[in-house]
Amino acid sequence: MVIDRSYYFMKAGLNLARALFVTNQTEKKQQAELGYWQLQKAKSGELSADHYEYFYTTHFDIDKEEYRGKRILDIGCGPRGSLDWATMTKRRVGLDPLAEEYQRAGLIRDSGMEYVDSGAEEIPFSDDFFDVVVSFNSLDHVDDLEKTISEITRVTASGGLFLLITDVNHDPTVTEPVSYEWDVVDRFTPQFELHWKDCREKSEDGIYASARDGEPYDFSNDEARYGVLSAKFVRVPDE
Repeated sequence: MVIDRSYYFMKAGLNLARALFVTNQTEKKQQAELGYWQLQKAKSGELSADHYEYFYTTHFDIDKEEYRGKRILDIGCGPRGSLDWATMTKRRVGLDPLAEEYQRAGLIRDSGMEYVDSGAEEIPFSDDFFDVVVSFNSLDHVDDLEKTISEITRVTASGGLFLLITDVNHDPTVTEPVSYEWDVVDRFTPQFELHWKDCREKSEDGIYASARDGEPYDFSNDEARYGVLSAKFVRVPDE
């Protein structure tokens, strides 16, 4: 299929322009997010999902077969098809408050994953439903961090995994209104046990390249700057 990139450039421009004039912060954020993804599609023609399998597996020292028969939730999944690779799972769900907008805009790839139109503050699934919950480059995009953490805790099954990749130490922006430091991991305890974390300098190549190949974060350097945190948690059974 031939993609009309000029169409996506036009739609991206319109949505990014709307974001400048909208006063409601949630709507402003969503217009900017939609414009961002339309711009990415205009530039590349297709939204690649090739990098996700590495981050679900090798990055966190998880064998691909460990996902067999599991239920996975990707919070703030975007339209790339982040779980296309996970064909061995029982259920693979991408949660995003713009899922329906992505569908209408023709951004979502043909995919075996399920998209659910919802924010992370009210996840429309029952308690302990997911074996693995993931937030890759999305935790700082939410409207309410404490509600989001509470919901992540609620829907993650006892003994299940929560995998996190996020920017830290940044000023709030329209699309990333939540800011925190390295100790954000402490907000998930005691309901989760931290099994591994990795702290990297953020490079111009972006969050994923930094998480994978970036320099270890130099905590002796007091200069204010972004970092990239990866963390692997295990859900502690409720007493």
